[in-house]
Amino acid sequence: MPQPARLGSHNLMAFVYIVDVPRAKTFYRDTLGLRLVSEEPPFALVFDANGIMLRLGMSKELPPARGTVLGWQVPDIRATIQELQQGGVRFERYEHMKQDELGIWTTPTGARVAWFKDPDGNFLSVTEFAETRR
Repeated sequence: MPQPARLGSHNLMAFVYIVDVPRAKTFYRDTLGLRLVSEEPPFALVFDANGIMLRLGMSKELPPARGTVLGWQVPDIRATIQELQQGGVRFERYEHMKQDELGIWTTPTGARVAWFKDPDGNFLSVTEFAETRR
């Protein structure tokens, strides 16, 4: 019987679909600070997300949003939010969650999370885990 594939030693790639290519390119490159690796029309924009390949698939329409598609672990969520807000990012507010003035929700484990959207409405997040908090 063959051994199952072991993916733990291989690099992860992430995929997100976009419709508005110019706005997505500007947002991911200039607002979020990711390095644009290549443009592969009509297929994808490829970014380096700190060693992870992020392929923004060019599409005519988006699949229905079903939660967060990308998230970043950050050392200081408040500073990250304030920096992103200065770049024009608006953080989401949810009535069913207790969030602070910046839109940060504290999980039962103590992690702190905030959500925002890219220009195509994909849900993105930043998270500061309790064990990394100063």
